[in-house]
Amino acid sequence: MAQAVAKAPPQPPSRRRTPGAPRRRTGATPRRTGATPRRLPYLLIAPAVLLMLGFIAYPVVSVFYYSLRHHNPTKPWRDGFAGFDNFVTAFTDDPQFWQTLGFSLQWVAVEVVLQLLLGLGLALIVNQTFIGRAMARALVFSPWAVSGVLTSTIWLLIFNSQTGITRYLADLGIGSYGTSWLSDTGTVFPAVVVAELWRGVPFFAILILADLQSVSKDLYEAAEVDGASRFRQFFHITLPHLKDAIILSTLLRAVWEFNNVDLLYTLTGGGPAGETTTLPLRIASIAVDSHDFGYASALTSIAFVILLFCSMVYLRLSKFGGGQEK
Repeated sequence: MAQAVAKAPPQPPSRRRTPGAPRRRTGATPRRTGATPRRLPYLLIAPAVLLMLGFIAYPVVSVFYYSLRHHNPTKPWRDGFAGFDNFVTAFTDDPQFWQTLGFSLQWVAVEVVLQLLLGLGLALIVNQTFIGRAMARALVFSPWAVSGVLTSTIWLLIFNSQTGITRYLADLGIGSYGTSWLSDTGTVFPAVVVAELWRGVPFFAILILADLQSVSKDLYEAAEVDGASRFRQFFHITLPHLKDAIILSTLLRAVWEFNNVDLLYTLTGGGPAGETTTLPLRIASIAVDSHDFGYASALTSIAFVILLFCSMVYLRLSKFGGGQEK
């Protein structure tokens, strides 16, 4: 009898759910709270960071490295560690460094101030409602779409002594035939300033006009009800609203004008007699013509420090991003 009875296999212990505990679905995999989700954003931006390190950080580090060396491919026997000799030479034994630095600062100050004033005026004009406003905006912004080389070519033709504006002025009895404003030390600076104004003014006009579009009309209507004139509306409503846009645009344009090479190099080549040679033009001449990459790198490092210091001081004094004053 005992042999006929089959032994039942042992049953697994029953899993009794604790009252109040959430029901677990069959086949559901538990969530893993690993580090991968936290690292995912960094993994996504890693390619862009690597490209920035390759195209930005590496050249900057290379410039600082070569600034501490004597490096001339045409005279390799002189290559070697120089320490701060290149910087000492720039500040003590190179009078052209101070001359070109002074002209660079003069160039930046004149260009940025005039471009800001003219760009602000044009932005206020094309912000008004009048017939043909779209065409006027297109004409104002069109010089900004022209490349630097093409801009230089246009103004070379305008300043040409045989076919340019000086010939037509001579026909009217103003000046003499064969006069070239770009080869005269008395007229070369105003000539290149006008050429750069034609290209730079639209930059300010675009940024300022874009910010003017966000000014609430209610502010001007309330000011008119209170009896405020257009002059007071401009200084108490428009300018405070444009503060950050003006600060940012002037800073960007100052850096670009300091590093301006294409227009000045094409129009004058730094002449006549070095009257229009900026520090970047001087650096390009030393590196390309003299092949002295060590000294050129030292001048580049000095220019970088000057721009960085001036930018920090300017942003600090202007309180960029601090909001409008009440």
